[in-house]
Amino acid sequence: MSDLATQLYLISPLDVGGAFPDRLARALDAGPVAAFQFRVKDLAEHDAARLAEPLLRLCADREVAFIVNDSIALAKRLGADGVHLGQDDGTVADARARLGKGAQIGVTCHASRHLAMEAGEAGADYVAFGAFFPSSTKDTKHVADPELLAWWSRLFELPCVAIGGITATNCGPLVQAGADFLAVSHAVWGGDEAEGVRVLHAAMAKASAEG
Repeated sequence: MSDLATQLYLISPLDVGGAFPDRLARALDAGPVAAFQFRVKDLAEHDAARLAEPLLRLCADREVAFIVNDSIALAKRLGADGVHLGQDDGTVADARARLGKGAQIGVTCHASRHLAMEAGEAGADYVAFGAFFPSSTKDTKHVADPELLAWWSRLFELPCVAIGGITATNCGPLVQAGADFLAVSHAVWGGDEAEGVRVLHAAMAKASAEG
């Protein structure tokens, strides 16, 4: 874990086959990463599990939380550290019942204070707000403002994750607004992953010092 108030939360690209395990190892070894989210689409659970297993081992060896996107069943099958639920991916109560008390359960709350408060009351371990910027990874249907992070961190102790188009260039206001985690994908996987992690950490530290 990092000493910085804001920590890095890596989200996988959709293609995690081939040489991706080597890329993940390079990224994780380039600087502190709090969590890695395994995010694949339209794969049978068996195929997703096969791709996830080497990545899960890499994270476990480095004490990085391994979070499965969308699928409570896959998270349980893998023995993952937790699951990240979209608004249509099941309930926090169901995830808790199936994954246990120690599981990390996150919930996508878009730009909604109401959804975030509901997730907190349901027992989520973190809430995710976004998108803060246009994303190259997925369509942007909800736009969030840094003030949402500031409001949340003033009133609630539950950690908040900022997501959506975040880069080293634009992350400063999110750090200063109180984001506990910055969720990034393309900013790391779109180029040299080790350099991406280092540059993000430098930007986060600079913003934290200035804030």
